[in-house]
Amino acid sequence: METPIIFWLFFNVFVLLMLALDLGVFHRKSHEVSVKEALTWTFVWIFLSLIFNVIIYFWKGQQQALEYFTGYLVEKALSVDNIFVFIMIFTYFQIPTKYQHKVLFWGIIGALIMRVIFIFAGVALLERFHFTIYIFGALLIFTGIKMFNHNSSKIDPNKNPVLKFFKKFMPVTQTLHDDKFFTKIDGRRFATPLFLVLILIETTDLIFAVDSIPAILAITQDQFIVYTSNVFAILGLRSLYFALAGVIHRFWLLSYGLAVVLIFVGIKMTLIDFYKIPIEWSLLFIAAIITASIFLSLKFEKK
Repeated sequence: METPIIFWLFFNVFVLLMLALDLGVFHRKSHEVSVKEALTWTFVWIFLSLIFNVIIYFWKGQQQALEYFTGYLVEKALSVDNIFVFIMIFTYFQIPTKYQHKVLFWGIIGALIMRVIFIFAGVALLERFHFTIYIFGALLIFTGIKMFNHNSSKIDPNKNPVLKFFKKFMPVTQTLHDDKFFTKIDGRRFATPLFLVLILIETTDLIFAVDSIPAILAITQDQFIVYTSNVFAILGLRSLYFALAGVIHRFWLLSYGLAVVLIFVGIKMTLIDFYKIPIEWSLLFIAAIITASIFLSLKFEKK
């Protein structure tokens, strides 16, 4: 079912207003985000996401509401995997906590733009070339299997081709200059390490988008449902990072749970022409795997 353009407009205006309120009012000055503040914003974004889910239910019906919630759950769970990488990047560059919010804010703006491109491109591919659904499915299965080696991943900016290319055209300072991405020294413009961190976060999200977009397209191909569930999952990522950064290491089994989820949605995608797994079963399975991986992580500490 096509969604009228007016609903796209209203939703994006709402998102822009929330982002303006976030950066322009609540985080106008760089400061260290407390766990209490982060938890408050996390609950605000989850509450708004669920309210929107209710709107979808009364507007588009139960099926679309279940698709939205399942897609949101998958994207939210996969976004937690980003947090592991954010911690490694910030630790490597020794970025103070009070500057991290600004980096994540602009990083998420870029992530939203990339997700829009990926979503429309992905849906267009599936509509024109149906066989790509098997390619997406195979990609998810491959990624899920690869994620079982998640804990061995490390950040090495010196080997990042994007950073190498950037440094050829723009000199970079050795130290931070408050929360500035660029600064002038002797009349010459320099990028700061904070901007390098932003580039790394953007490229990292680009890699994650290659996995997450096919994952939600396995659940629904309604562009509005895919887009809105992605947006709500990403917008809550900043606050979730600050809420979980200190304890995220305890969820050591979550990456394995996410690997199982990706393999499942990959199989669901490859079987779609032969057997369509009901959305209710998908939701129950995904929720059960994520819940179990979190519970077992807390119950059994990593050796």
